[in-house]
Amino acid sequence: MSAASQKFDVGYASGVFDMFHVGHLNLLRRARNHCDHLVVGVASDEYVAYLKGRPAVVPCDERIDIISALGIVDEVVIDRHADKRRIWHQRPFEVIFKGDDWQGTPRGARLEREMSELGVAVVYFPYTTHTSSTMLRSFLSAHELQVER
Repeated sequence: MSAASQKFDVGYASGVFDMFHVGHLNLLRRARNHCDHLVVGVASDEYVAYLKGRPAVVPCDERIDIISALGIVDEVVIDRHADKRRIWHQRPFEVIFKGDDWQGTPRGARLEREMSELGVAVVYFPYTTHTSSTMLRSFLSAHELQVER
């Protein structure tokens, strides 16, 4: 049985989850269907600034509230590091879920290597291409420019 079709006890999905949208929801729904207990790591404000080079639009505590309220997430933790082995040592899981935009990339290869050291499977789900935080941010920036004229 492939990891993608297997049901795990504890799964982990992490992200910034800034300006929460249907792509985030799709990832978390799929993750929920592949594990009995879903842990979601929400990137800290400091980690977002490091990752993205800019602050999150929505503060971490509010992003945690949104994720917690979905009804498909069992546990929410603050994610502070790119190295997911650190969070695994705090809260062990059997599988980590990512969008397939990570698959075949250097960061995806690093994640797979690090997780294999712990015996953790990496499962990729289809990335929602029609909606992303970047697209929302671009739309809002363009709209803001039109309003200012």
